[in-house]
Amino acid sequence: MQSFLDILQKPTVFADRNVMSPHFVPESLPFREKHIERIMSCMSPALQGIRPRNLFIYGKTGTGKTACVRRVTGKFEALGTRARVVYLNCRTYNSRYKVMQKALKGLVPDVEKTGFGMTYFYEKMLDWVQDGNGRFLVLVLDEVDMVKDLDELIYSLTRSNDEVSKGGVSLIGISNNLSFKDKLDPRSKSSLFETELMFETYNAAQLEKILADRAATGFKPGAVQQSALSLTAAASAQETGDARYALKLLLRAGEIAEESNLDPKALPQVTDKEVELARKSIDGELAKDAIRTLPRHQQLVLLAVANLTLNGSRNKYQRLGDSQGADENLLSGEVFDEYCHLCREYSLEPKTSRWHREYLLDLEMLGLLALTESSKGFRGHTRFVKLGFPAADIVGIIRKNLESNEVGREISEVEG
Repeated sequence: MQSFLDILQKPTVFADRNVMSPHFVPESLPFREKHIERIMSCMSPALQGIRPRNLFIYGKTGTGKTACVRRVTGKFEALGTRARVVYLNCRTYNSRYKVMQKALKGLVPDVEKTGFGMTYFYEKMLDWVQDGNGRFLVLVLDEVDMVKDLDELIYSLTRSNDEVSKGGVSLIGISNNLSFKDKLDPRSKSSLFETELMFETYNAAQLEKILADRAATGFKPGAVQQSALSLTAAASAQETGDARYALKLLLRAGEIAEESNLDPKALPQVTDKEVELARKSIDGELAKDAIRTLPRHQQLVLLAVANLTLNGSRNKYQRLGDSQGADENLLSGEVFDEYCHLCREYSLEPKTSRWHREYLLDLEMLGLLALTESSKGFRGHTRFVKLGFPAADIVGIIRKNLESNEVGREISEVEG
């Protein structure tokens, strides 16, 4: 049996594993210089005693949104201004109550106590903003679309500026969902007056540069072959253009190289073989993580597709010789019917067919579904829907997730 000392003495490909973490913010963020300048421009008015503009940042996962905001806010706070930046991940703080409570904890000591309501938080926030010559609160809401009562939160925060004579409150919202703002109440949207910033996905050449920079400090010299970097970048660009995926893929390839190394004196090598093995290993894990963190209605749409894939359609549609309409493809209409059935099962009000179409597009963007348009040989105009992962696995993940979330939802509603 090996001891800890035996394990620690094994040759390793890594010089600093932390560098390969998606949470590590490097000194240089390649291909995001203009995005950083735009964020700085939006926040700079606070340096002159003027309320910063609201900013909403969009883009797929792994495009550098959070890293760029973290870089800018870190530099901003180092200047010691009258502004305070509070960062919240809205997957954890997913209600107006939780956001307000967490945002004020570091500003108002009394908020640490429990039992206060929204009115108390709101008034304390106004008091803090107007203290002295006026202060600025910049709330960074990462994955802002995960807040259940987002309309109420945005309306409260933006309208608070009408009640203060000095200082103010500004928002930086970060979202993977390009269309989430369309779901806001018109009053909330009209109160934002925000600046928008889009983060594009990385191409293969850009990902290879990012990986090379990280590998130079994260791996030992000579541990990663150039062809392995190129393959990792190309595979990641083909899948999503996601830098997080690329980093995770290279990290896992390094771990596989260590695990399979038979020579205790030789430095393990990351080759194309290790990258291919890593790709097979993490694709399923990433899909499970993506499914678990979907909003409930998107989970139900995906569950509808999985149910129909396993059990067949509840309705019969006439397919007029369209080769696209093979048995493995489903019609968006029958998916909508099954989604409505599931909503009734979970005591939810179904969203409209327009939102159903948006959910399908969001799921396609995450790689969980494939959508194709019907051809002229098909009666009417519809989309064909095909599942991207094993249906039985998806049913198990979503059913378990929805059931476990029911208890958390009830607790959250009581708190709110």
